[in-house]
Amino acid sequence: MSAIFNFQSLLTVILLLICTCAYVRSLAPSILDRNKTGLLGIFWKCARIGERKSPYVAICCIVMAFSILFIQ
Repeated sequence: MSAIFNFQSLLTVILLLICTCAYVRSLAPSILDRNKTGLLGIFWKCARIGERKSPYVAICCIVMAFSILFIQ
């Protein structure tokens, strides 16, 4: 089943995208900062969400990992 049609897989992909973009921006901010608009601006927006809402993103990652490991 594709990640688009499975809600839990879709949430996992979104969380991984947010965490990855925030990590890449912390290492090399110029990569994401030059593309703030357009299609590649999605990655910049994900990095901003990861930076500003990092406690909530971390809690969501922990809950998602728990559900994948122990509930499925």
